[in-house]
Amino acid sequence: MGTVEIQSSATLQIFSHIYTYGNAASVELTHQIREEIETMWNEPAANIFFNDTIYTVRFKITATYSPQIEPEEILANDNPANNYFRIEEFAHGNISFVDGLGCNTGYFKLENLYPGSTTAAHEYGHTLGLEHPSDMDLRGKGVPGIMYPRGTLVDPAFQYDPAQAAGAKGGTMHPMFRKVTQQDIDLLKIHRLDFTNNKAIIGDFSSVWHPDHKDISIGLV
Repeated sequence: MGTVEIQSSATLQIFSHIYTYGNAASVELTHQIREEIETMWNEPAANIFFNDTIYTVRFKITATYSPQIEPEEILANDNPANNYFRIEEFAHGNISFVDGLGCNTGYFKLENLYPGSTTAAHEYGHTLGLEHPSDMDLRGKGVPGIMYPRGTLVDPAFQYDPAQAAGAKGGTMHPMFRKVTQQDIDLLKIHRLDFTNNKAIIGDFSSVWHPDHKDISIGLV
């Protein structure tokens, strides 16, 4: 989730602030997540045509490690720029996730957040409303976009193990090869947002505080 602002220099800025909490969160990891999201989403230097003007889309991501955050702070938040992610070593389902398409909360598994993993950038795309593509066979189509999930079939160069047959163990997409593309920016459909005084909101409030999964039974997740 974030705010969108049309700036005078033919630039359209999307701003999001990330709060991290949980036993595996840290200042260093929070900085890594912030940098990954901002760098990857700015990498395509994307443009959109809107109101008879070509705008360059820029992402500004800030972040705060907030180990003492209380559930009430998340539930009461009314700032559309704020996003809240719990980080733990254990996650039911063994995956990182956010609380829907166009949301501002989620739960990250520490193992998924190694440098270059692209997990944070992928989940951020979900908070902006992007879903997984329906066609998960990218063979012959080059570099996978950021929203392709694990298990996607890709050219050998983008697999966990290039020597493996497509679909076999090691023969699917390694998430480190995902990239944000102009198409991903187009799919945000910024031109459809409700702008007032050159500002709009992208995404919506899910406002979920997540407990540590190791402390709850799977039936309660």
